[in-house]
Amino acid sequence: MNRFFRRKSLDQMARDCVEPERQLKRALGPVQLTLFGVGAVVGAGIFSTIGAAAAGGAGHPGAGPAIILSFVLSAVACAFAGLCYAEFASMVPVSGSAYTYSYATLGELIAWIIGWDLILEYAVGNVAVAISWSGYFQELLRGLGLHWPLWLGVDLRSALQAARQVAAAHAAGTDLATLDATLRAAAQALADAPRVAGVPLVFNLPAFGIVMVLTWVLVQGIRESAWFNSTMVLVKLVILGFFLAVGACYVKPEHWSPFAPHGWAGITSAAAIIFFAYIGFDAVSTAAEETRRPQRDVPIGILASLAVCTVIYIAVAAVLTGMTRWDRLDTAEPLATAFSELGLNWATRVVSIGALVATTSVLFVFQLGQPRIFFSMARDGLLPAWAARVHPRHRTPYVTTILTGVLVAGFAGVTNINEVVELCNIGTLFAFVLVAAGIVVLRRLEPDRPRPFRTPLVPWVPLAAILTCGGLMAELPRVTWIRFVLWLGIGLLIYFPYGSRHSRLGKADAGNPT
Repeated sequence: MNRFFRRKSLDQMARDCVEPERQLKRALGPVQLTLFGVGAVVGAGIFSTIGAAAAGGAGHPGAGPAIILSFVLSAVACAFAGLCYAEFASMVPVSGSAYTYSYATLGELIAWIIGWDLILEYAVGNVAVAISWSGYFQELLRGLGLHWPLWLGVDLRSALQAARQVAAAHAAGTDLATLDATLRAAAQALADAPRVAGVPLVFNLPAFGIVMVLTWVLVQGIRESAWFNSTMVLVKLVILGFFLAVGACYVKPEHWSPFAPHGWAGITSAAAIIFFAYIGFDAVSTAAEETRRPQRDVPIGILASLAVCTVIYIAVAAVLTGMTRWDRLDTAEPLATAFSELGLNWATRVVSIGALVATTSVLFVFQLGQPRIFFSMARDGLLPAWAARVHPRHRTPYVTTILTGVLVAGFAGVTNINEVVELCNIGTLFAFVLVAAGIVVLRRLEPDRPRPFRTPLVPWVPLAAILTCGGLMAELPRVTWIRFVLWLGIGLLIYFPYGSRHSRLGKADAGNPT
């Protein structure tokens, strides 16, 4: 049983980083890391999810203008976890994020579980963002008077569900004009699609295409990737600044009353939903092995990006709920909706462009992080050795980058976004809980090991991270928990017959019993 809980020493992790055939290029500084964090965090959450969280619906109460407090609550939970991430990142400056930290503290089996969980977080998150990107892209084309074929912009499952609902509404004599526009569009896509042997060809081509384009950029090198991301981040920050400057001129204080229409229940429920808006700051730690001074720069990147994003979110939430009544914000593009209701159509187009750029940068950083987790697990022998190959010229984990791109692009082409967002949230929260627990464990096991950054008030800060993240997990639906447990079960079915037998650490222990 002990072999499942063997720990990989921090010194061994440091040695693995300098193996020539598996060595990544160190080229990043604190500014690039902070921009990676902002690029991963500020995206669909602020441009889309904020509206549903404020207005409520689908079985959860809305926070109303108190969405500001929901953002604060989620930020506090992330801050506790971020402080724990920062200590580990300064001690273990290698790729792998929470997977690597768990391997050093909680043992190989727990490390496998968290690595498998991170695959869920990043891959499912990527699929959700790619689908969201496709929606913004098609909306922007419509705003410019261009037509994108409907059957190349939705997934088959959504189209079939929509067709059944439209047929049922028609049979019941319901006015089809009152149905949701997205529902009617999906049904129309199925009707317009070409067919082969009677099977409709429906596919989300924009979602597939953007993932493949970004995959190509990521293979080219970490320096090129950093420049691309920095450009995207600066553009979307300028557009968010535009929203705040113009929107502040139309704020009506009476829209902030009642401030919390559903009380504390609405605030906590919204916090669990908008937590998706904070996912991504941990992606900074996946680039630790490509950072010039990781002991100093990675903690800066994690905490600085979290602070910047929290300020942006609170400001946008305050202006948005001041421009438009909270109960009218349950739309796919709430920021654009706020301008549309004021008749500022030109401003709506600017915000739509900002949403497209924002989701591009989020997708890009998530696609950067996922392959490096695969890479770290393969380097440890828990996944096949071919997944740990590094490009001889670009020094990037190109095999896992391409593999991740193909898988994410394929699922984005056929998957419904509503089914993946909450699954991504629970995976991330679970990772935060284990990282926080790892801080407490390592402080007891190796209290004298140098820590360039130290999490303050241990064990209270890690315990606060566990409690707050655990509380947000409890707010998620039961079906999400069932899917999460099934996913972890599949992971264990892979670990026991393959990972535990091919572990490099296990082979080393067998060859050196001492």
